[in-house]
Amino acid sequence: MTKTIAVVYENGMLRPLETLQLPEGSILTLQVLSDDTPDPFSEETASVRPRSEGLQALIDAGIVTPYTPHKKGAPLSKAARRELADRLGRRPGKPLSEVIIEDRGPL
Repeated sequence: MTKTIAVVYENGMLRPLETLQLPEGSILTLQVLSDDTPDPFSEETASVRPRSEGLQALIDAGIVTPYTPHKKGAPLSKAARRELADRLGRRPGKPLSEVIIEDRGPL
């Protein structure tokens, strides 16, 4: 499983800001990026960051897209959030909540 989460550094420990569905004692690999660290996935660093041949083949075939981080900007206004929620609510298919529950799998 690969997942990007936000954490806070307190008293010498990293504390996730969301609940992780992990078995107790899980060993994970952690990549630490702070706000002042250059984004390793940005277009500026793409030329110096080697990609594996397999990943590049998947990108070239259109199967996967390169990671692009969320652009930080001004928070959405209440009206913009409402309009976005209305648009998402009119989309065909399963509600997002059902998709998330299915993605989590059995507890």
